[in-house]
Amino acid sequence: MNFLRGVMGGPSAGPQPSGADTIQKLCDRVASSTLLDDRRDAVRALKSLSKKYRLEVGIQAMEHLIHVLQTDRSDSEIIGYALDTLYNVISNDLEEEEQEENSAKQVDDLGSQFTEIFIKQQENVTLLLTLVEEFDFHVRWPGVKLLTSLLKQQGPQVQQIILVSPMGVSRLMDLLADSREVIRNDGVLLLQQLTKSNAAIQKIVAFENAFERLLDIITEEGNSDGGIVVEDCLLLLQNLLKNNNSNQNFFKEGSYIQRMKPWFEVGDDNCGWSAQKVTNLHLMLQLVRVLVSPTNPPGATSSCQKAMFHCGLLQQLCTILMATGVPADILTETINTVSEVIRGCQTNQDYFASVNAPSNPPRPAIVVLLMSMVNERQPFVLRCAVLYCFQCFLYKNQKGQGEIVSTLLPSTIDGNSVSAGQLLCGGLFSTDSLSNWCAAVALAHALQENGTLKEQLLRVQLATSIGNPPVSLLQQCTNILSQGSKVQTRVGLLMLLCTWLSNCSIAVTHFLHNPANVPFLTGQIAENLGEEEQLVQGLCALLLGISIYYNDNSLENYRKEKLKQLIEKRIGRENFIEKLGFISKHELYSRAAQKPQPSFSSPDHMMFDHEFTKLVKELEGVISKAIYKSSEEDKKEEEVKKTLEQHDNIVTHYKKVIREQDQELEELKQRISTLTSQNEQLQATVTQQVSQIQQHKDQYNLLKVQLGKDSQHHNSHGDTLQMNGLQTEEVSKLKEELEEWKNKHELLQGQLKEKDSVIEKLNSSQLEMGATEQSLQSSRFGGLEHSNELQKELEMLRSQIQLQAAEISKLQMENQKLQVMNTAADPMLGDSGGTAATSSELEARLEQEIKELKSQIKALSEEKESLKQQLDSSTSTVAILQDKNSRLEREVAESKKEQDDLLVLLADQDQKISAQKMKLKDFGVAVEDEDDTESGDQGDEDEDGDEEEQDENAAVCYQEN
Repeated sequence: MNFLRGVMGGPSAGPQPSGADTIQKLCDRVASSTLLDDRRDAVRALKSLSKKYRLEVGIQAMEHLIHVLQTDRSDSEIIGYALDTLYNVISNDLEEEEQEENSAKQVDDLGSQFTEIFIKQQENVTLLLTLVEEFDFHVRWPGVKLLTSLLKQQGPQVQQIILVSPMGVSRLMDLLADSREVIRNDGVLLLQQLTKSNAAIQKIVAFENAFERLLDIITEEGNSDGGIVVEDCLLLLQNLLKNNNSNQNFFKEGSYIQRMKPWFEVGDDNCGWSAQKVTNLHLMLQLVRVLVSPTNPPGATSSCQKAMFHCGLLQQLCTILMATGVPADILTETINTVSEVIRGCQTNQDYFASVNAPSNPPRPAIVVLLMSMVNERQPFVLRCAVLYCFQCFLYKNQKGQGEIVSTLLPSTIDGNSVSAGQLLCGGLFSTDSLSNWCAAVALAHALQENGTLKEQLLRVQLATSIGNPPVSLLQQCTNILSQGSKVQTRVGLLMLLCTWLSNCSIAVTHFLHNPANVPFLTGQIAENLGEEEQLVQGLCALLLGISIYYNDNSLENYRKEKLKQLIEKRIGRENFIEKLGFISKHELYSRAAQKPQPSFSSPDHMMFDHEFTKLVKELEGVISKAIYKSSEEDKKEEEVKKTLEQHDNIVTHYKKVIREQDQELEELKQRISTLTSQNEQLQATVTQQVSQIQQHKDQYNLLKVQLGKDSQHHNSHGDTLQMNGLQTEEVSKLKEELEEWKNKHELLQGQLKEKDSVIEKLNSSQLEMGATEQSLQSSRFGGLEHSNELQKELEMLRSQIQLQAAEISKLQMENQKLQVMNTAADPMLGDSGGTAATSSELEARLEQEIKELKSQIKALSEEKESLKQQLDSSTSTVAILQDKNSRLEREVAESKKEQDDLLVLLADQDQKISAQKMKLKDFGVAVEDEDDTESGDQGDEDEDGDEEEQDENAAVCYQEN
């Protein structure tokens, strides 16, 4: 009871004694009653008293209520009463009229203390997770509310218990699929509390398909036109995605960015935005910014930016940006969102540069935004958002920087329209200090890390007043700086000058060429001014240090050594370094260095730019060292710089050469692999052709054997033919047929000559391919292993070519012998004077034609050998092989066809010869062999006598017939 008295704070704050006694009796009934109805009624009574007597019920009844949850799970009604009672005890969400003004802190302490008591036994939280799984509404809903209250009171402890509980998070994810909207909506609130600042639980919830379910709920509720449920879902999505790279990547790869586009499809009628719609759209824009935040890894941000462009989300945001009737806070947040979507992404930046405002005439969106930035009547947060958008547009965008600077150059100024450059110059020299600062920072971003544009900006000339000559932009900036304007204006101009002169020796020379600049800077640094001016002094010291560090000593009066002596005499080195350190020690400098977006509580705090803080951090150390360096050290440093530049040029040259050699080597490897594969294919083709030629040889040998058998068969039947008579008409027919055979013989002779010409062409192509082979071998450079293997194969193929060339010459000699035999046989056809001579001549010519046909077959086989030779030699070069491979295949096919035709012709001739011999034998004419014909030429007289006897015998046989 000491705890009770301490919390209640005295008798006046405590309940009446009757109430305490009632609670005690009810607790006794819950603990001791055996009937379920009695226990249920007692728990119901405790529930009704729990709001008014929260402390007493919590102290006396919590243990009994937990016991009811463990033992009476079969009765959903008593479980529901027990859960509601515990919720009333633990939760701090009480009615306002039930809270006293001085007891707010006590209420918070009560909820936290009761929660600590409940979760002290981890089994209680596990039991609660089990009850949440129940489908009964009277159990599930109060269980969800109780668990949510526990997470609000002791979030990290309850998160850890749920995380180690088996399937703890998965059980809670099922709440999003509940068809009862009350449970589903409270489930969203429960997951909000569960996922706060716990990356492990955030990942588990995301991989339990939370994105899909939440986006479905948002779509069902009407996107931005939905109610409080959409707001709760968006808050849960922010918990899951903010500072969680794993979930962001999962969200992008799941194509959920594409489902965000309908959120921003606002109608043309933008009047009458409800407060809930403004809240929903504001959270939706923040969710987009979470995915493309500059603090995310660059790769993840870039991929999300590209996805937003390809799905049309950026285009939809630009539509809202240029729409009318949009609330100011939504317009400001839309500008910030578009800024981060295009930041550092060239594609998105190019698209944004092409967006035009719906005005007459149309103006680029950038120009319209800059008009708002330099307009002092616009809200401060809106002007900051426009500046951030302009900075993001120029971030790592040299093309955009060039377009902005080009609007300032004399050759591109258009007098009929307002350009971005004119707006920046107007803001730079206006009477509003905030416009001066914004324009100076915007122009500095146009020069960021771009030495070419820094030099081009020196050409800009401004007409200050009528009748006076124009002055350069650089000179006008220094003139305004020396006029003693507001601190914010001078800070902006000094930041612009420091950015402009850094890493640009030509700009430093132009700045030092004005004799008033250096005395003004030294005077500002040397004075002892108040705290407000210390920031200006530090920036002046930085500008003077840049003029020394990037000085190329082209001006004799302002060389590095003379400027250092000037600092030593008028300021002092230690004093100069101290004033330079004022910048980084300033509170506003630390704020600006935290994040790229300009966020200031008031216009007076708008002093530093995020990118400028990076420049200060880079130059502060090197300027301090440069001030203390002697002239000899400067010379050595310059020599080292030149040597390093030469070394870098040499390294760059060799890198380029190595890159080219790598490309050539890769091409050679590809060519070798191609040649190897082609060589293998051609080897397979050659093997196939060799097998085909071998088959043709076998067929030819078989035909040759068959022809020899047929000639022997014809000789064996020669004697029987002499028994038949010879008719004059049939003899004349035989003579006509002999003439036909003579013509065919001449035709075959012509074909033989054509084949000889083909053989000569093949020999000449063989020589050409040998020369090509030598040239290819000389062209292959590199000593690669594949080329050596190919060279060995070429040597083997060359030896085969030589063997085949010897065979061709041998066959040509045999061909010449056959031609001599043909010329010797031709006169024999005209020397015969009688029937016997005619028959012998016929026999001789027929035999000769058979030999010619055999020689023709040999010539065909030789042609096949030459084709094989041509195929073997074709491997020497890929171009020749590819060109002649198809031709060789056609020639082989033609030779096959010709051989088949000749075989058919030979068969026909054999049949005709046998028929003629049979007819001659029928007429009684002696058909002799070739040897008999040759011996018959030596004894013509004996043959004449024999012929007369044969004529008489034939006449007698005729008469008998």
